[in-house]
Amino acid sequence: MSAKSHSLVMLRRNTKHITRNPTSVFNAVLMPIVIMLMFVYMFGDAFDVGVDYIDYATPGLMLLAICYGLGSTATAVNADMTKGIINRFKVMDVSRGAVLTGHVVASVLTNLVAIAALVGVAFLLGFDPHASAAQWFGVVGVVVLLAFAAGWFTVALGLSAKSPETAGLAAVPLVMLPFFSSAIVPAEKMGPGLRQFAEYQPFTPIIETLRGLINGTPATGDVIPALAWCVVIALIGYLWARSTFTKRA
Repeated sequence: MSAKSHSLVMLRRNTKHITRNPTSVFNAVLMPIVIMLMFVYMFGDAFDVGVDYIDYATPGLMLLAICYGLGSTATAVNADMTKGIINRFKVMDVSRGAVLTGHVVASVLTNLVAIAALVGVAFLLGFDPHASAAQWFGVVGVVVLLAFAAGWFTVALGLSAKSPETAGLAAVPLVMLPFFSSAIVPAEKMGPGLRQFAEYQPFTPIIETLRGLINGTPATGDVIPALAWCVVIALIGYLWARSTFTKRA
């Protein structure tokens, strides 16, 4: 079998594991929706963002949806490494790259399902985007690129952890980082120190790019840093994951 065929087999395996694990499905798909309902109904009126809060928050919550599924990916990758699954694949002459690629692609597909569900609920809550068809394609492109980058970075975290439990904890900072960005409130409304951190951390330009595309007003000053951050994160994650996998496998 070719490396591509091996990757498809690994993808099918990982997808089955995800669908059979209610906790991972909840974290990846339902938890972002719960957070959306909480912020819109409980805190939405407390934030003055210049537009309806659902329109402001949806792009940030799309990014949050990507991050919420990362813990399960890190745990699954580490379990394959620490429980001897990788050694069995080596005996079966399965491509090493296929094992990692299968986890990444499964993570991306799960993220797309989660974001589709999130956007569907957002429309029910009054979400009113102004994006053209081309801009919606841009939104999908940014989401896929970010999910791909975050997937490789999370795989690297999972491979580097000592146990599945610590692998899940290693992904927590990635889950928390969107809360310290412009996802929930504009960065300029934050206090000194936190405001500067929110402005210059990787997720803020990505969120602002999604927000601009959805509103029909994308800004080059956000798009270029967003794409650059995605590429850098993907490259670091890929090289880190391959290096760690080679050493430990």
